[in-house]
Amino acid sequence: MLLVEDNSDDEVLTLHALQENNILNKVVVARDGAEALDYLFGTGPHAGRDLSEMPTVTLLDLKLPKIDGLEVLRRLRANDRTRFLPVVILTTSQEDEDLIASFNLGANSYVHKPVDMNQFVTAVRQLGLFWLIVNDAPP
Repeated sequence: MLLVEDNSDDEVLTLHALQENNILNKVVVARDGAEALDYLFGTGPHAGRDLSEMPTVTLLDLKLPKIDGLEVLRRLRANDRTRFLPVVILTTSQEDEDLIASFNLGANSYVHKPVDMNQFVTAVRQLGLFWLIVNDAPP
């Protein structure tokens, strides 16, 4: 799993929610859009990374430094190797434009980050169960 999140509080909260729900998959954290792309494409500090090991799902925030989440999604969908990588937008954005743009660019799901901790833990459990257990990933 790749978590792309620039807010350290939200990162800790997401990792805690995964652990709370016994979702023990390896989680790689990227703190901006450029770092996420470097990881996914094996460039920059991730040059030489084994690209046959891709995340099962990417949890992508939209409001990121360096390269925003929509541009990250655009680049993922433009590349043959990452075109079908499941991407869940996990954001505080309430903007209809962000929702529409995310789906137009090929997001698999769009989830508003709940402010309430219990709601957030429940949302992460449901995301983890679906994307890591129920969903069949493309070969």
